[in-house]
Amino acid sequence: MKKEDKSAIIEQLSKYLQEYDNFYLTDIEALNAAKTSSLRRACFKKEIKLMVVKNTLFKKALEKSEGTDYSPLYETLVGNTAIMFSNVANAPARLIKEFTQTKNKNEILKPQLKAAYVQESFYVGAENLDALFNVKSKEEMLGDLIALLQSPAKNLVSALQSGGQTIHGILKTLEERK
Repeated sequence: MKKEDKSAIIEQLSKYLQEYDNFYLTDIEALNAAKTSSLRRACFKKEIKLMVVKNTLFKKALEKSEGTDYSPLYETLVGNTAIMFSNVANAPARLIKEFTQTKNKNEILKPQLKAAYVQESFYVGAENLDALFNVKSKEEMLGDLIALLQSPAKNLVSALQSGGQTIHGILKTLEERK
């Protein structure tokens, strides 16, 4: 590969690091062509950018990026590495979990999580997949917060409405007695 091509790939990766808030490093080495194609389609549907790059080029892109020290991820950049870029924190974890659920115990479970950078935190190792699966996205957290804030107001309005109906019923009964 020419030096210009390598520089272009590093620039592209640096751009993706700035564009996407989260990325996962995965191992998809044992997947056949049909499963790889299926994984790419699933990633496209969930707005996840899947790339397979050389570890040295990705490491240079990480070193080049400003503002974050990605050194905890360097040790995972060995072997075959595919990168899943996403703006939704748990979308790649859900996709990996969905893809690795199988009934055949002899089947190799791939893609396998190597590491992830999610919401400014590092997760190294496949054992973190369940934790990443349960991470709520920013939109989900805001929705939960709004629901919690609205709940007391809804209860108050409901109580006032039912109280108003009760008073109205009593007044109507008293009026009818006369």
